[in-house]
Amino acid sequence: MAPKLSDRQRLQWLRLIRTSNVGPASFRELINRFGSAEAALEALPELTARGGARRSARIPSILEVETEYEAVQRIGARLVAVGEADYPPLLAHVDNPPPILTVLGSAECFARNSVSIVGARNASMAGINFARKLAFDLGGHDWVVSSGFARGIDTAAHKGAMQSGTIAVLAGGISRPYPSENVPLMREIVDKGGAFICEMPFGWEPRPQDFPRRNRIIAGLSLGLVVIEAAVRSGSLISARMAGEMGRTVFAVPGSPLDPRAAGTNGLLKQGATLVTCADDVVEQLTPMLGTSSQAPQFDEALEYDHAPSCCEDDRARLIGLLGPSPAPIDDLIAHSGIHPANVQMILLELDLAGRLERHPGGQVALVDFG
Repeated sequence: MAPKLSDRQRLQWLRLIRTSNVGPASFRELINRFGSAEAALEALPELTARGGARRSARIPSILEVETEYEAVQRIGARLVAVGEADYPPLLAHVDNPPPILTVLGSAECFARNSVSIVGARNASMAGINFARKLAFDLGGHDWVVSSGFARGIDTAAHKGAMQSGTIAVLAGGISRPYPSENVPLMREIVDKGGAFICEMPFGWEPRPQDFPRRNRIIAGLSLGLVVIEAAVRSGSLISARMAGEMGRTVFAVPGSPLDPRAAGTNGLLKQGATLVTCADDVVEQLTPMLGTSSQAPQFDEALEYDHAPSCCEDDRARLIGLLGPSPAPIDDLIAHSGIHPANVQMILLELDLAGRLERHPGGQVALVDFG
């Protein structure tokens, strides 16, 4: 049976992930290094100072996270930590999954096979009809459909999969579904056994920069991602890139070369995405992959910090000197610097907490210029 956090642990986890500059990667590093969220919170002021932060990290009080916890419960939702039974299992396998999700609805759909469908907000009628039919037909094969609750293709996919089960991922907090005209759809999805998930705080109004984080969750939830209508520069192509980086199968629906909404999907096909004209195309491709997931990452895989030599200012200066605005692989930084791997990770963690580090796919990092 999956372990369950105590109420005290859950509140401390919530405090840590709601702390400024703490993201999923730094959260895991902190838990690994200090053994608990409570101990990590005590160490944060010193770590951010060593990283060169201009101001101390804002750490939410117990009262603040208790208020969020109670607000989530009042609307019938719950806070689920990675590793717990109600956490989506495929999402738990991605690198640095969200430590805590707010879940509204049934977690039963997380245990079923899932396909994500995304596409244009300003979709054509043909695209909307195809998305609805594809989602309905996938449901007939007992696949859950995941999407981002946006206008256009996302909404059509959720509606098509309504009877068989659908998962909607929000960019904002659970009490701020976007767009607002989809609020009745939200109630219908939950009433019919679907679920909503998000990683942002209760009451969080979604900002443009929050949608790529939502897209990452959409990509991580499923074995494959289908793109239906996407312009050359669109969030759907970001989702497709993220899905490919996670090892998911990327599908694309071809469109007219005269329609700019099909330029992105046609481009994906040229790059090797699997062509989709019906649900069977998706099911036949993904069925052989069922049950092949690897072991989900745990929060007890710490580097041997206790056996590392003391980290000195010379090490910190040498590592910072190797960093720049272009992403560099952490393994290369370790090999070139000669600094103990645990100390490299600690220095990077300090820089991350100070807001001076950007983490990129494939274990790469870059230094942020404060200007």
